[in-house]
Amino acid sequence: MRHDGRMQDPTRHQDWPAIHAALDRDGCARLPRLLDAEQCAGLRRCYAESERFRSRVIMQRHGFGQGEYQYFAEPLPALVQRLREALYPRLARLANAWAQRLGEATPYPDTLEQFRAQCHAAGQTRPTPLLLRYRAGDYNCLHQDLYGSVYFPLQVIVLLNQPGEDFDGGELVLVEQRPRMQSRPQVLPLHRGDAAVIATDHRPAQGARGWYRLKLRHGVSRIERGERHTLGIIFHDAA
Repeated sequence: MRHDGRMQDPTRHQDWPAIHAALDRDGCARLPRLLDAEQCAGLRRCYAESERFRSRVIMQRHGFGQGEYQYFAEPLPALVQRLREALYPRLARLANAWAQRLGEATPYPDTLEQFRAQCHAAGQTRPTPLLLRYRAGDYNCLHQDLYGSVYFPLQVIVLLNQPGEDFDGGELVLVEQRPRMQSRPQVLPLHRGDAAVIATDHRPAQGARGWYRLKLRHGVSRIERGERHTLGIIFHDAA
């Protein structure tokens, strides 16, 4: 991985007020061109380097869908570590606003290191950033990435291949479960290097009687052709 200006703060060019507004409205937002083509290619190459990972999951063995993913071991690749550190404080501000609206007492600290200390105190010590690989016929069922009692309410998914060139299908799908109403689906279109920020479990919504929780799940539609890789940046650690 090269060490350029974006390694100092790869998030600095994003429109964070607009991102926060989209997350408030929809529970998801797009971060365009978070990574360039070279950085995406470097991360894709990591998938074959088994020594970088602590575990590998074959989705169909667990009823998760079809495809596979691997959780990085520590130390994380430099780019993944920097993204995790740079994204966390940007999103912690919104996470704390959401917690306040919902009457949740525990604030999220200012830095990733402080938040991970909370995870470790709860017995959650294993890193959760991961690479996912899908091939033709693969898909990911609707799910949430919760690994213990301590979790961060937002996570980031970075697409590492170009739709229409490297693969067809494979849309990122989100479903919002609304009380006493039918669920609302969303498809968030991404290009190579784009990222999606999504709610991990729920987001606040305002109703006639105040704020309430809207549950969200996400998945990936069937890959029709080619190969699709994504980087998942989850801020809480796993038990």
